[in-house]
Order: sequence, then structure tokens, then C-alpha cells
Amino acid sequence: MSEDFGPTFVTVTDDDGQELTLEFVAALELNGTEYQAYFPTESEDEDEENPDNGLIILKVLHEDGEDLLSTCDTEEELEAAYDAFMEELFDDEEEDS
Repeated sequence: MSEDFGPTFVTVTDDDGQELTLEFVAALELNGTEYQAYFPTESEDEDEENPDNGLIILKVLHEDGEDLLSTCDTEEELEAAYDAFMEELFDDEEEDS
């Protein structure tokens, strides 16, 4: 994804029906499944110390010709995807320096 066009944002609805706006960070494939990483956007009324403001990892499901975002099914799946993103993101930083 080219950064020449600026950040990419998506809006998702959580289990409580609350809409969240997320900024796309990266995508990768792991064990045949595509995952995407996002950071929540900040709003003026949110506390910057909120622990929920970290990296959000969602998997991409392909259903009826559409791409849908879903949470990981297990904690192990989430941890594996998180580790893969950390490796990819930090490897990119080391190559740039």
C-alpha cells in the first residue's frame, strides 16, 4: 500500500453496536488467512492512557464476493498474528535505518 495517498480509514461496528473508526497499518497472510492491523483513531473526549487504544488485529473473511473483517477465533490465533505483525513492522524499521 502506498503512503503517497495518505492514511486509509475504515469504520467497524463492535459487539455493542458502537462504531469505531480505525486507521489501517498493515496486512499480511499467515497460515492461509489474511490479517489486517489497525490503530483506533483518537477522539477529543478519549483518554490517551486507555489500554484499548493499541493495535487491533482483524482477519479478513471472503464471503459472497465480499471481504468482511472479523475478530480472531482464539487467543492463540490472535497472538500468532500479533507476533507476525510485530516481526514485519520491526523488520521494516530496521531496514529503513
